Amino acid sequence: MIVYRGKSVFGGIAIGAIQIFEKNRQKIIGYKVTDLEAEVKRFDRARKKAKEQVWELYEKALREVGEESAAIFEVHHMLMDDTDYIQSVLTIIIEQEVNAEYGVALTGERYAQMFEDIDDAYLRERAADIRDVSERIIDILLEYERPKIDNSEPVILMANDFAPSETVMLDKEKVLSFVTVEGSANSHTAILARTMNIPALVQTEIELDDALNGRMAIVDGFEGVLYIDPTPELLAKKQEEAERERRKQALLKQLRGKENITLDGRKINVYANIGNLKDLALVRENDAQGIGLFRSEFLYLESEDFPTEEEQFQAYRAVAEAMEGKKVIIRTMDLGADKQTDYFRLEKEDNPALGFRAIRICLTRQELFRTQIRAILRASACGNVSMMYPMIVSLKEIRMILQIVEEVKAELRRENIPFQQDIEQGIMIETPAAAMISDLLAKEVDFFSIGTNDLSQYTMAIDRQNAQLDEFFDPHHPAILRMIQLVAEKAHQNGIWVGICGELGADLELTPAFLAMGIDELSVSPGRVLPLRKRIREIRADQGREDLERLKEGAFGR
Repeated sequence: MIVYRGKSVFGGIAIGAIQIFEKNRQKIIGYKVTDLEAEVKRFDRARKKAKEQVWELYEKALREVGEESAAIFEVHHMLMDDTDYIQSVLTIIIEQEVNAEYGVALTGERYAQMFEDIDDAYLRERAADIRDVSERIIDILLEYERPKIDNSEPVILMANDFAPSETVMLDKEKVLSFVTVEGSANSHTAILARTMNIPALVQTEIELDDALNGRMAIVDGFEGVLYIDPTPELLAKKQEEAERERRKQALLKQLRGKENITLDGRKINVYANIGNLKDLALVRENDAQGIGLFRSEFLYLESEDFPTEEEQFQAYRAVAEAMEGKKVIIRTMDLGADKQTDYFRLEKEDNPALGFRAIRICLTRQELFRTQIRAILRASACGNVSMMYPMIVSLKEIRMILQIVEEVKAELRRENIPFQQDIEQGIMIETPAAAMISDLLAKEVDFFSIGTNDLSQYTMAIDRQNAQLDEFFDPHHPAILRMIQLVAEKAHQNGIWVGICGELGADLELTPAFLAMGIDELSVSPGRVLPLRKRIREIRADQGREDLERLKEGAFGR
């Protein structure tokens, strides 16, 4: 038996034969061409065909893994329309008088290298996207068909790395797991793997060899371990673990229709986070009680121009009607930082996470904000809709927002357009500034929703997407938990409810502490709703008091 360690990007146990997926990279040679106009047209045709292929991948990913995971192919689609990228290829073709595939290869590598040299871990991941796009255009130029993952029996697929477009083409019925030598836990490939529920390891210290094909292996996604030629004893043990996991998932399905009530009778609202109408199927499948976070910015990211009031209204109305009276909390656009779209023409910033984003864009470009507010208010007549505002840091911002909302309400009244007059309005608590003045903010709004993803990174000054900082990042840091407790206390003292919509909401280890703090609502990804319901139903609401005492003593973190 041989044992290798990797970095797990999704838990679970996979047992089966290995299949090596080898990419036959095309060797690109530059050569002189005489008809430059024909070569430019050849590149343009290949680029347009590549865009069509990528859009097909987007629609496939949308059906199988949801809006957020499919978004990478929208990025690929936009990259192929990037004027700088196109101009670079054309300049190489014309000035060097060379073939189109050479121009694409050279441009792709230059751009990829630029991203790899950036300090920001998230942006470094984009190098793989640039290479994937460039290779697709080159394949079309050379009339080369990419190797397909074609196997009759389910296998553990191994490769040096997978491009997102290759990952989405995996047949989930034929792939038990995948293992890569490279990659990272924050790559789009890893995100797709988690969404597809395929146990997967990246950064696995193994040399790929054809001799591995067909050998029996076990991927333990819980421990981050790959076993090749396991002993009979280990094989039997892991088969038992895999069966327990299967039974566990089946039992969770039995919780559909049950209430989220603790052993001592306290009811907790468990909602789902979504990015698009297409996520509603997962919400219904997992029996969420409502939508705790509708990320409206995806309407903007999906569009080639500013979505109109009518387009937004139709989307919000569809969600409100589909939820049939259950709460739908629509967050106003949280654009900026890593969520960019060309038509907003946002200036490049040295530190975009601390820059012009979210509510700062809305209050600076009020015509866009007013359009969105009108659309949400109109949709509120069609269901149980609430509004929520991101990245708040001051009372001044809240008062400006509320004034704008009142002005828009007055417009709708004059136009005899129906809307929910007393629509619930809340804010995201995702900055230390908002947490520290939560007693003041609570007097202005109807609810708080704590965004623990941003709150964590701003509190610890750690970029959560930077793999170099993994050892320093502690989601259970006492400072974060104390802030959550403070916000909950100030909310209740001022008569408003408080929820959590960040990743910590799905952390089952913290559920007792959150209930002891008095958190009223937890909003998680649809797939985490039933495990969270199970956890709530097997504990008492005051069970986390001991955790809170440890928290006060600073002994709850790592």
